[in-house]
Amino acid sequence: MTDTIHFSFEEMWEKIIACDRVYDGLFYTAVKTTKIYCRPSCKSRKPKMKNVEFYQDIQEVEKAGYRACKRCKPEVEHSPNIEVVKDVISFLVNHYKQKLELQDIANHVGLSPYYLERLFKEETRETPRSYLEKIRIDKAVYLLKNTDLTNLEICYETGFQSPSNFYKIFRCLQNCSPSEYRKQKGKDELDG
Repeated sequence: MTDTIHFSFEEMWEKIIACDRVYDGLFYTAVKTTKIYCRPSCKSRKPKMKNVEFYQDIQEVEKAGYRACKRCKPEVEHSPNIEVVKDVISFLVNHYKQKLELQDIANHVGLSPYYLERLFKEETRETPRSYLEKIRIDKAVYLLKNTDLTNLEICYETGFQSPSNFYKIFRCLQNCSPSEYRKQKGKDELDG
């Protein structure tokens, strides 16, 4: 059974603005003015933030009176393995701070590590490890933008076991260091 996801409104808002496919099926964006709900990756025009509600369950959003978007079709499951993938992603999102091995994830969903990695890669084009790293870096970016935590504190807060690994993956995914990212964010606020 899929766990409840623990995201703030702002984090979910960032995911829909980025049209982030990684979070499809984990939550739904409902627009109060149109009474339509979408996947986080929907490419339709973005609503005003004040007109948005987030739901984690498709039955819940439909019960609230919203209808599915005709563009992104959030009510259509695209694969028979999507529930396993959603369960794995949910587990990763909720346990990203912990030291996780593939065996831990496989035990959670009741599959062999080899089969889980193959199935997950077929569905997402990524390994569970690379997916976990993206989640951790997303959290790090959020913390860099919204807190005064040091880079080292953010490294450990987001589940990385070593600063060198944190800096390497951050640079790989963001094309800059955490310090450069924070400096750029401060410059953007001054310019804006």
